[in-house]
Formats: sequence, C-alpha cells, structure tokens
Amino acid sequence: MSVALVAALDTKAEDADFLASRLQSRGHEVTVVDTGVLGEPGFPADVSRATVARAGGSSLAELVARRDRSAAVAVMTTGATHVLADLHARGRLTGAMAIGGGAGTTIGATALRGLPLGLPKVVLSTLAAETSRFVGTSDLVLFPSIVDVAGVNRISRVSYARAADALAGMVEGSADTREEAYTAPLVAATMFGVTTPCVQRAKARLESAGCEVLVFHACGAGGQMMERLVDDGLVDAVLDVTTTEWADEILGGILTAGPHRLEAAARAGVPQVVSLGATDMANFGPLRTLPARFHGRRLYEHTADSTLLRVSVDEAAAIGAAIGDKLRAAVGPATMVVPRRGVSALDVAGAPFDDPHARAALSEAVRDELSGSGVRFEEHDLHINDDAFADRLAEGLLRQLAR
Repeated sequence: MSVALVAALDTKAEDADFLASRLQSRGHEVTVVDTGVLGEPGFPADVSRATVARAGGSSLAELVARRDRSAAVAVMTTGATHVLADLHARGRLTGAMAIGGGAGTTIGATALRGLPLGLPKVVLSTLAAETSRFVGTSDLVLFPSIVDVAGVNRISRVSYARAADALAGMVEGSADTREEAYTAPLVAATMFGVTTPCVQRAKARLESAGCEVLVFHACGAGGQMMERLVDDGLVDAVLDVTTTEWADEILGGILTAGPHRLEAAARAGVPQVVSLGATDMANFGPLRTLPARFHGRRLYEHTADSTLLRVSVDEAAAIGAAIGDKLRAAVGPATMVVPRRGVSALDVAGAPFDDPHARAALSEAVRDELSGSGVRFEEHDLHINDDAFADRLAEGLLRQLAR
C-alpha cells in the first residue's frame, strides 16, 4: 500500500523528491509516477514516463518526435488516469498527490479526479485559485504552491511540507476509519435557500421512515456531485426537489450544472420524485455584471454578489420542456410533482417573483413533455414550501422504495 505522487520529473524532480521524502518520513511508502516527456528525469520513477505514455495510447518516442505540447499533455493525462486507476484496482493506493504548474495541474488533477470519493487526494498547484475546473465533482484538495513549482526554497518548503503533511494526515485518519454496514436506503435530495422548508420537512419524514438523506445545494456543483454519486451507484433514490440549475443552463446563469443534469437517475433506474423548485429564477453575479439583454427585467438582489432574475413565460416553458425531456427517459419509477401556487419562497402571492402565468407555462410544458411516457405526473394546489406538499413528495418516494 502506498501514496502515489504524480509529477514531471524532468522539471519538478527536486520538488517531487522533497515531497516523497516528507511522506516517507511520516511512514508512507511512495509510488512516483513520472509524467514528463522531453527532458531527462531527475531520478528514476516507480512508474516511468514511457509506461504512462503507453497507458495513454502512444509511445514516449512518438511524443518526443512530435514535440506537440498539447498532444503530449492529452496523452499523459489519459495515461496517468489509467495508471492510478490500475494501482487503486489492485489495492495499492492509500492516497494520491500531484504537483505542477499549468500542464502538471491539468494532468494530475484529472488523474486524481478519476479515483473514488473518499480516497485522500491533494494537488499542489500554482493554479490553486482556479478551483472549480480542477476539482469538478471530486473531493480532491487544492493546495497553493505560493511560488512556482520550480525548486525547494524557504517559501516553497513550507507550502510543500504542509501539503504533504495534510495528505499524510488524511491517509492516517482513513486508516483509523472502520467501514460500517449501512442498511438504510440512501436518498439524495436537492435544496436551495428558497426551497429549504420543503426539503427539511421531506427529509425529516424520510428519516423517520428509516432512510438516510444526503442534501445537495443546487448551485451547479451540487447538482453535478449528486449526478456523480448516482452514476457511481451510491444512491438508492432521489428526491430532486430543486431543479433550478436548468433555469441557469437555459438562461446563461452562473449556477448551471450543465446539459446532463437529471440524466443519472433516469439512466440508473433508481426511484425518483422530482419537482420544480426554484425554476422561477436564474442566478447571476453582482447587479453591475448582469448581461445587457436582461436589463429592465424583474430582478431580486439576493446579496451584493448575487442577483436573481425572474424567468419569463417563454423561458419558463423552455425550462419545463427541458426538465420533462430529461425525466421522460427514466427507466425506473419516476414521478413529477408540481406545486401550482409557486416553486420558491419568492414565487408566491405578494412576493417579488409571483407570476401565475409563468407558473402555468412551466407546468404545462412539463406535462406536455411527459405525456405518453411512463412518468407519473401530479399537480397540487399547494406551494412548494407548504408542509402538505413536502409530505406528498416524501410519501411518493417511500411508495416507490417499497415496491
């Protein structure tokens, strides 16, 4: 069992050697994976660059001859991902670390993202401020290198030591963790601030029935993470109350989860109950950054850094159609439950985003899209945050789980 250390040993050998020594001083065996291409490695790796290149579908000689940096990064990224996956599959990994600048961070972070959730992972990078594109839906930890990864000095040795010690601590903590035998059905639910009362009540009802509930913030990354857990087979059922990320996907908001949101549960066939939480709004940054095409629209300044846009009738119809299109592909039990009186705390009589016409367009579009599918469609004369609505969602999912 060992910790993998991914680094380009032609340019980062001194740095990698320091980190490997630090990890070894904590009692951890280290497997060094070399992703360099052109220069000579500063010391022999446990997994050579030639091996990594072959795992990436090429040869080191070909990469050297081509001298195409972009192609080399792509090959070594694929190769490192396969190498780490193989080490893990053979029970060889207790954790993983990668170091680098632009190319090294891309290679290392991609390879580490391919490892299972829960396995300790650290990336020491000059680009640690650019979190989302490197972390994605993984649980890797980004450490800033402070200075460039270009040798050990009085500044870098501090950040290097802290990163290595952090990984060592994670690995040592993991060794003390005993896996419990979980028998309760694991339910994934989605929530936004404006749907919190609904999700909290439904969660309590599900827990009282013996379920364990994971709540994901429907902020883009949260929806993506839930989709990943479903794809990984870790979730038994989904209570997708808050599908607001589709509003951002369609209107160009900042909290989109991308075009594949709502696909994982449909594909996996796990029981799912879905609603339209917070689809009345799209999220943007500070008011001054709002795209010009939305000037003059109905807005709500949630915070100084967050501006909410009320979707129009036509936009609501497009959002409903997109959600219905994804849900109708479900191969397992699926129910869409619509609250007629509003889909968020702002979408209710007298509130800033109250709009009966947009609500009707949203509901009609979902219903039309699901017509003829195997998905059950329910509509209730309730608001999404009414206790009775939350109870209907929870009871519907419990019925599906009981089948």
